[in-house]
Amino acid sequence: MDRDRLDEFRDLLARHVRPDWTTAVDGVLISKVERSDPPSPSMSGTVLAVIAQGAKHLALGDRVYEYHAGQYLVASVDLPVTGHFVGASPQHPALGFGLTLEPSAVAEVLLQAGPGDVPHAGGSALPGIAVSDAPDALLDAVIRLLRLLDEPRDRAVLAPLVKREILWRLIRGEQGGIVRQLGLADSSLSHIARAVRWIREHYAQAFKVEDVARLSGMSVSAFYRNFQAVTAMSPIRFQKQIRLQEARLLLATHPGDVTGVGRRVGYDSASQFSREYRRQFGAPPSEDATRLRDSVRTAAPVLP
Repeated sequence: MDRDRLDEFRDLLARHVRPDWTTAVDGVLISKVERSDPPSPSMSGTVLAVIAQGAKHLALGDRVYEYHAGQYLVASVDLPVTGHFVGASPQHPALGFGLTLEPSAVAEVLLQAGPGDVPHAGGSALPGIAVSDAPDALLDAVIRLLRLLDEPRDRAVLAPLVKREILWRLIRGEQGGIVRQLGLADSSLSHIARAVRWIREHYAQAFKVEDVARLSGMSVSAFYRNFQAVTAMSPIRFQKQIRLQEARLLLATHPGDVTGVGRRVGYDSASQFSREYRRQFGAPPSEDATRLRDSVRTAAPVLP
């Protein structure tokens, strides 16, 4: 990214950032972070994130992603991640652009592509998160979308067109396979996404991997292999991550009911809940609750 383009990118983000990170364009987020807090857990969402200033570390299972100014991250499945911005300060805040990736919008762009314009998608599921250098064509489209925040009369007509261009640049780009699978109803990713949604909705109940594989329309071996590829963890470990994240949120409003919160998210054993919670977050539930309650009050929406 050349210096002038980067300066404009930063200026647009800094001028239009809101406390809740939303913008006047549906699905577009702007993040500004002025301190490097310890890594915190969140859900990734399905999103494109482009960094204009600063850097971020993101962990998914055993994988760690690092991306900085001029790079982008795509997440094609809503996954439990842990991340933080690095080196952010009031004098040099981290600035980022986010765009929610809707499967229906990706599918519509794919349907309009001409024969041979889109590389053939493979049968195996790809990782749910990836990082790449942002090509000039993608950055130009992102900047033009942000310019529309200054042009309210043009926004309703032009913003959808520029968002479609951004999707096309992603589809044709280095991580196009991940984005394309998001819009394909019968892709391996869509089957795993169905399982991810089911586990998130039923995280407090025990399940057999064979049953979730059947729900996803895959054999047990194919399901397990593809689930690991997308989420970087096993289905049972994924469920545990969701349980612990939900428990942490519940403790913000019920700090004195550690045992009750543990049961609510699916733990029969209070000692096991406390042990796994401490392993995940670095402190037992009772010690973490007060600090968490204060941080949740002031937390901004998550942008990978």
